Amino acid sequence: MLCTCPDEATAERLARGMIENRHAACVNILPAVRSLYRWEDRVKDESESLMIIKTTRSHFFVIEKWLEEHHPYDVPEMLALDAEHVSEPYLRWLRSAVST
Repeated sequence: MLCTCPDEATAERLARGMIENRHAACVNILPAVRSLYRWEDRVKDESESLMIIKTTRSHFFVIEKWLEEHHPYDVPEMLALDAEHVSEPYLRWLRSAVST
């Protein structure tokens, strides 16, 4: 799952919350992302941080609801990417790290 944040501190706060609540097994934070997008009929050019959230398919909606409550954006990016291939040991760890 991908989700952008206004800055690295926000991304870290959200990542810790998701991991502590066992919604995600791991969150990578890429601190220097430049985003160009349309918002309120204007083109914006902003620095953001990108979270790559590792979780199970069943937890997407749990994280979606959690981020809607905790994310500072009015419309946070929540983009799920299906993994075509995942190693079995990694998948076992991932499943054990999130609540069922």
